[in-house]
Amino acid sequence: MEKVKLLYVEDEPFLGKIVRESLESRAFEVCMVGDGAEVITALERFQPDICVLDVMLPNRDGFSLAEEIRRKKPALPIVFVTAKNQTEDVLRGFATGGNDYLRKPFSMEELIARLHNLLALSKGKTQQLDPNEGVQIGKYSFYPLKYELRRDGSTRKLSARETDLLKTLVENRNFTVARKDILLKVWGDDNFFNSRNLDVYITKLRDYLREDPAIEIITIKGVGYHFVAG
Repeated sequence: MEKVKLLYVEDEPFLGKIVRESLESRAFEVCMVGDGAEVITALERFQPDICVLDVMLPNRDGFSLAEEIRRKKPALPIVFVTAKNQTEDVLRGFATGGNDYLRKPFSMEELIARLHNLLALSKGKTQQLDPNEGVQIGKYSFYPLKYELRRDGSTRKLSARETDLLKTLVENRNFTVARKDILLKVWGDDNFFNSRNLDVYITKLRDYLREDPAIEIITIKGVGYHFVAG
């Protein structure tokens, strides 16, 4: 079995050693870097499949690194791992190219699950939205063909527009989707009126999914939306 190549950027040696050894025991080939100034060189030399990136680094912060990584490797999944927990930092992480955001302290099980999820997404191996079988979204089951969202035996009927919007978000789980792309796909036009409608429908979906705190539809100001589902 071919190992997944993971670029791990962490300046805390003790934590880094623990995480690196745990990843290596689970079929990851890890290149660990502790200095922000060395990341791009390591990126080009190691050619990773995925990157785990701390925000607070010596000589260069993770946000600016993510922007450069995204320019050089547009499809490379990036997971931010950091002690910073302010909402604006999370939003900035997504806006600069991050696909997921994990706050310290974290469990290795959660990190591994997120890594596998992003790798599947990046390779096109996501769970397809079978209209008949439905797809699991956290505590909910979503049936696009039936226009239904189910949880604990209860069913919510969705409109065609709500269904198309939720389907678009779910298909791009853990990736930021541009507002314009959503408007063109769901409404067919990115005019002002449709843009305002999008805001209304996003609010509706957040309300429908509110019973599962692990599900978030995060607004990335000036960019679009980032759908997270546990």
